[in-house]
Amino acid sequence: MIDLSKLPAINERYRMFSEITSEASADAEFAFSAKDNLTAVGFRARAGSAILEGYEPVFDAACVEKMRSAGGFLVGKTNMDEFGFGSFSVNSAYGVPRNPYDAERSCGGSSGGAACAAAVMDGHVALGVSTGGSIACPASFCGVYGMAPTYGRVSKHGLIDYGNSMDKVGILSGDAKDLGRYLPVISGEDRRDPTSCNHPPLAKKFRKLKSVALVRSETSAGVDAAIRAAEEELRSMSVDVEAVSMDTLRYALPAYYVLASAEGSTNIARYCGLRYGRQDGDLSMKFDDYFTSMRSQYLGEETKRRVILGTFTRMSGFRDKYYAKALGVRNAIISEYKKIFERFDAVLTPTMPFISPRFDEISGMSALESYRADVLSVPPNLSGLPHVSMPCGYSEGMPVGMMLTADHWNDDMLLSAAEDWQDRFTAIPPEVSL
Repeated sequence: MIDLSKLPAINERYRMFSEITSEASADAEFAFSAKDNLTAVGFRARAGSAILEGYEPVFDAACVEKMRSAGGFLVGKTNMDEFGFGSFSVNSAYGVPRNPYDAERSCGGSSGGAACAAAVMDGHVALGVSTGGSIACPASFCGVYGMAPTYGRVSKHGLIDYGNSMDKVGILSGDAKDLGRYLPVISGEDRRDPTSCNHPPLAKKFRKLKSVALVRSETSAGVDAAIRAAEEELRSMSVDVEAVSMDTLRYALPAYYVLASAEGSTNIARYCGLRYGRQDGDLSMKFDDYFTSMRSQYLGEETKRRVILGTFTRMSGFRDKYYAKALGVRNAIISEYKKIFERFDAVLTPTMPFISPRFDEISGMSALESYRADVLSVPPNLSGLPHVSMPCGYSEGMPVGMMLTADHWNDDMLLSAAEDWQDRFTAIPPEVSL
């Protein structure tokens, strides 16, 4: 039987779950959690937003459905930045998850609760969602493995979307073998999601990683030291490591925030207090006034910022200047990745440019400084490429992650690399565990 008796007390301290089941399971083969923007029968789906309070879906997301069919027991919904808008999970209406290595630091975002659960709960598998780094970032900050597959490999049916052309359902776990064990479970074509693909299928016999292109970047001294040590360790594993430059990657961040905000603002338009979640406004008001009143009251500040930005970039007169240009940048970045993959199996970068920041540091950041935190995780997400974050060292007692990015549909090579790396790297778990 899966014992959840200690979970409420641990969750009270770390706030990784927005909702926990009160039931127990005697016959489940494994326990898993789902990010709060994935629907699941028996749980609310609020995507970290107060405007969706009370929304209880009547169907499972495709990934939840498949995990349950494989013998999994859903223990709860993990906390997240509202609609996925954030890098530190501080934008949730249902509490801020705290890093298990230091409760005064962030878990990363937007799948911060998922990474915390994976770090705290032994043998736990967390379903996360990545748009611009929302799996890799928290995996790095919490010292776990996080896999975001090729865009289209996993169905998004049942996902409360942020950016439709970038959203990917993936897996976080403290055990790299769980990535290879459960990614095939949730993968495959789904006619309910027109972006899902079944070609080529995920290989059951994972190929070995033989060469990586190392892209150096500006990082903190601690992150740089950990990456250099990891570089040497990879060489000792008979992996060819060669430094390269990828000039177009510096344009990924502005292109991402134009495209993601444009798609996000379109998706958020449906939440107006009439169909989903809260419907407790003054119905005597005119529609526009009611719509404005509900969104002003129940949407968070970061969500409002991105709705405004996304709406602006789609306006007539600005669409070609911003949105169309960002699409061109995306194609240029994909082309540069493809050239690299002609010579190398994967691209190696730090996952994040710094260790998890303290909450007082985050509160002092401007919106632009917060967005810059995603500079390394955005390019593969913008390109729809599979990538995995793996713990590779520690700085000031906090985990440091490195990220491998492979060509489209080469997810199996990353799964193999993560398992091989785990055999060589000695992880230091947080003191708390369940």
